[in-house]
Amino acid sequence: MPRLIAADEGTAIGLDGLVEALDRADFDARDEDSIAALGPLLARLGRNPDFLADLAIDELKRRCEGQHRGNGYGAQVFLLRPPNGRYVLRANFWPARDDPLVRASGPAAFYYDLPHDHNFPFLTYGYLGPGYWSDYFEYDVDALAGVPGEDAGLRFVERSRLEPGKLMLYRMRRDIHVQLPPDAFSVSLNILGADPTQPWLDQYRFDIARGVIAEGLTCTGAEALLAVAVHIGNGADLAAAFARNHPCERMRVTALDALTSALPSEANAIFESAAGAGSRYVAGHARARLAMRAAP
Repeated sequence: MPRLIAADEGTAIGLDGLVEALDRADFDARDEDSIAALGPLLARLGRNPDFLADLAIDELKRRCEGQHRGNGYGAQVFLLRPPNGRYVLRANFWPARDDPLVRASGPAAFYYDLPHDHNFPFLTYGYLGPGYWSDYFEYDVDALAGVPGEDAGLRFVERSRLEPGKLMLYRMRRDIHVQLPPDAFSVSLNILGADPTQPWLDQYRFDIARGVIAEGLTCTGAEALLAVAVHIGNGADLAAAFARNHPCERMRVTALDALTSALPSEANAIFESAAGAGSRYVAGHARARLAMRAAP
């Protein structure tokens, strides 16, 4: 399950104080202990009972201009500062299951009941309310090829709640959780670690009942562009090159899909060739594509 961190007893700070401390800190988002060391700073912000309400009131006065301009998340997330390439600061709102928002939008709008991991580490602190519940699992990403339907070797840990004052580190590509609504409206605070490699790391949705990877959730802008470019000019040549040699395995699979969409008569031959690739990820996805094409 996520790593529990002692919140210490430091005095409360404001958002500016946290930002100044993070900007001075020398941390590595890829190093668990390095990110964990930032936890007590988040807890000190969490002891400030007024900062979030003050920010929310200010945003409302400005018709949420700051959130509209810089927030790439949905309405559930209040961005505390724009992303700066090293970290992201945010507050998450968690309505109860019988809240009108959940009844109107459905639980999926708040990522409830969605088993998933993360391709980045993040600290979380129970700020307001009783806190959301989660079923926690662990898995070993290095043991997997990363193909939908693959046995993920899930290990159930426990069901627990992000109680007020609780501080945890969600370890990237290790901790899986199924978030469940809190008993009453709640708010959590997050520090997300950022790293240039993260967009190329897969995040997964899991099928808990079957214990398998259900699907990959990550897609970069470059992958979307390739799907378009393959139908324009010499995009097919670029896709073929990416399918053979791109350093990101997911991009190689994206290139295969793009290439076969442009050359449907050659799709079986393209996937058959890729099924013999040295990469378990590429070969596994190619075999899965062939099986889908052969299905009645």
